[in-house]
Amino acid sequence: MPATECLFSYGTLRLPHVQRQLFGIELPTRSDALVGWRLRMLRITAPDVVALSGAAEHPILERTDDPHDRVDGVVLEVTAEQLAASDAYEVVDYRRVRAQLASGGEAWVYAAG
Repeated sequence: MPATECLFSYGTLRLPHVQRQLFGIELPTRSDALVGWRLRMLRITAPDVVALSGAAEHPILERTDDPHDRVDGVVLEVTAEQLAASDAYEVVDYRRVRAQLASGGEAWVYAAG
């Protein structure tokens, strides 16, 4: 069994059709959250990302460190290959960073770059 990484998703990576296209399957998810983060909307201009997601505006994370700020989402267990596919999907405005989950674990997240 290949090693997996935790990836926190609060946006389009949660969508079954996006997962099927990027990963070839729908991934199991578990609910979690990030504390000290908030979302804003980002206009996406990459035609392939807009076509796949079905939206020209996507949420993007910003760290605030304010304990009242919270972003709900899901944790995906992804292989290195799937993580690389999600990296390729995300536009340059996003960067992948490690973050503490509300549940106590850690996961990769795509945040404002």
